Amino acid sequence: MRHLLALDAGTGSGRAVLFDEEGRQLASAGREWTHREEPGHPGSMTFERERNWERLADAVREVLAQVPGANVAAVSTTSMREGIVLYDEQGRELWACANVDARAVREVRELRERDPELERWAYLRSGQTFALGAAPRLLWLERHEPELYERAARLAMLSDWIAVRLGAEIALDPTNGGTTGLFDLATRRWDPELFDRLGIKPAFQETPVREVGTVIGEVSPEAAAATGLEVGTPIVMGGGDAQLGTVGLGVTRPGEGAILGGSFWQQEVNLDGPRSDASGRMRLNFAPDPAQWQAEAIVFFPGIAARWFRDALAPDLKERAAREGRDAYALLEELAATVPPGSHGITPILSDAMDYSHWRHAAPSFLNFPLDPEKAHRGAFFRALQENAALVTRANLERIAALTGAPLASAVFAGGAAKGRLWPQIVADVLQIPLKIPVVKEATALGAAIAAAVGVGIHRNLEEGARAWVAWEREVEPDPALAEVYDEAYRRWKAAYPAQLELADRGVTRSMWRAPGE
Repeated sequence: MRHLLALDAGTGSGRAVLFDEEGRQLASAGREWTHREEPGHPGSMTFERERNWERLADAVREVLAQVPGANVAAVSTTSMREGIVLYDEQGRELWACANVDARAVREVRELRERDPELERWAYLRSGQTFALGAAPRLLWLERHEPELYERAARLAMLSDWIAVRLGAEIALDPTNGGTTGLFDLATRRWDPELFDRLGIKPAFQETPVREVGTVIGEVSPEAAAATGLEVGTPIVMGGGDAQLGTVGLGVTRPGEGAILGGSFWQQEVNLDGPRSDASGRMRLNFAPDPAQWQAEAIVFFPGIAARWFRDALAPDLKERAAREGRDAYALLEELAATVPPGSHGITPILSDAMDYSHWRHAAPSFLNFPLDPEKAHRGAFFRALQENAALVTRANLERIAALTGAPLASAVFAGGAAKGRLWPQIVADVLQIPLKIPVVKEATALGAAIAAAVGVGIHRNLEEGARAWVAWEREVEPDPALAEVYDEAYRRWKAAYPAQLELADRGVTRSMWRAPGE
């Protein structure tokens, strides 16, 4: 029996997940990590390459130890999008940042001041704004680290960084590379005109572009010593986490949609061609299938908010879960399940609905909670957090439907949020559509494993692999009786959020996150 290994550099952790050639998940291991802010550079998120590589390699060793005699036929990689890594002409790593690095405030403002129409032009050409694009960060480096910028010759993404560490060539794929904002949405390749008008040196265009599922190298002796993998194991091009996640959910055809519930929640809807969003609110990406694109919306930090709640407000449950061999989130859901839908009117303020052209969020807060311990307790606040993620997802899907003209009649739901019983039901009830829950919740990892399988000929293409491997655990039907409850919660949140956002815009409160230049 052959095995496929997926390696994932996520926002909050690095993971290694092992599958057999029939798509069964055999073992997984993860290591939590955080991203350091550089002193003197507010909003920066440095990706600590050496530390994180050691943690990821350690996770690989743990996974291989769980499956003695594992026969790894290929390994593929995936990661948060937008995080970039620079290399010099000799292939040496120079610099890296994580996905929501927001240091380039001045550079974004200068680009906008130089030409007020430049960002819209770039968005219509690339599907991306300056919010998380590579151009402002590269211009920041040119200003603050000119010698480093001058030496930089290749640009890749964090998924590619893992592959290079394993022994692959420096290359990137469209699903992740497209989030640089330097790709032509129509061609899936670097766009020289974007480089020219944004003032980015053209050398980075020499970085090869490889499609998902292409063999790009083999595990080196150094990587084998660090990870326990066999020297010569094929390395297959992976891609962006959300895009490979759709493959791992069997969402491979135009019109199909998925909700990935991790640190961030992404809503992905497949398109049969590139679209222009006149509102500028939606993000447009390349799908793993070269003939498809995706409309994307993002809810910021639901998983990170849940982790904060667990660690800050429920450390006793975390300790109890460790003693009992349970998941602390399962204990929190048990508390939340005792609370009626609507959470007694408690309204969390976290992520706004997707507005890619003016991307920022209000200060985190809880509104409208009663000073009644029978109603305002940990279970109620945690349920309110869960409901809020679903409500913002609803807002995002409504905005995607305005672009496509076709609301989703059903969706696939996966990621860490799909592991419990309560959160999927809340999402179905808020959206009032059925959700399919896959057996393998690690959808992004499964998508990367499918890419690995394509690379070594186990499957002919990604769709065939998805149809063969994706299995369903259950379907969650919405409760029509709760539609009115959640309609009211939705109206309340939509009315409350602009006022909270205004406070953050005025500097009265501190924004949870805002894109550079906002």
